[in-house]
Amino acid sequence: MQMKVKEVAELVGISVRTLHHYDDIGLLKPDTTESGYRIYSQKDLESLQQILFFKQLGFPLKKIKAIINSPSFDREEAFQIQRKMLLEERARLDHMIATIDKTIQHMKGAIYMSDLEKFEGFDFSKNPYEQEARERWGDEAVDESNNKINKMSNDEQKALGEEFDQIYRDLAAIRHQAPDSDEAQAGIKVWYDYLNKIGNYSLEAFKGLGQMYVDDERFTKNIDKYGDGLAEFMRDAMAVYADRNNFD
Repeated sequence: MQMKVKEVAELVGISVRTLHHYDDIGLLKPDTTESGYRIYSQKDLESLQQILFFKQLGFPLKKIKAIINSPSFDREEAFQIQRKMLLEERARLDHMIATIDKTIQHMKGAIYMSDLEKFEGFDFSKNPYEQEARERWGDEAVDESNNKINKMSNDEQKALGEEFDQIYRDLAAIRHQAPDSDEAQAGIKVWYDYLNKIGNYSLEAFKGLGQMYVDDERFTKNIDKYGDGLAEFMRDAMAVYADRNNFD
């Protein structure tokens, strides 16, 4: 049975624009009629299911394309790997839900909860964007960042996390200003300095990172939690900062 692009979009719950994008980048290319309409086969739907599992697990589209187009790609093996990863994610989420439940009971005075128990389930040792960073800017920069963080004490890492959160809140408060304004540039400099405390970001890498905030919907979703439009504001402000300070 063949389906048109709108029918597939409605069946899966994604936009027609997303399917067009997958076609444009060669990730999922259906057949087309003489009139130019995209027609999806059962095999295309199977491929789309696999793509969306990878995407749900945080794989970038470029990586997904490389995986499914590999001559050694095996669908069943991929499903087994995806299942294992989803089970691990479920276990992590269950742990965090349990921590929330205990926290609520602690707030009501029903149980006592130690400070250590309040942070059970959080795992900052895995960075879902690390592989993408390695591909874009090389192993050395990422390894340097990881080494710096790993050498910090728990208190130092906690302080670093609080500083991260505050920077985003401060930037969200000024996101409606022009990206090239003095206040916006002062705020984005704080972000640049913060990143270089834990890594070694060139101005070019800093500008590229800002672009990824908008190109990668995972980044956009997380950043815009602090304020709608923050990701775009940061991208523009980071680009201005990089261009103004690049004296090469």
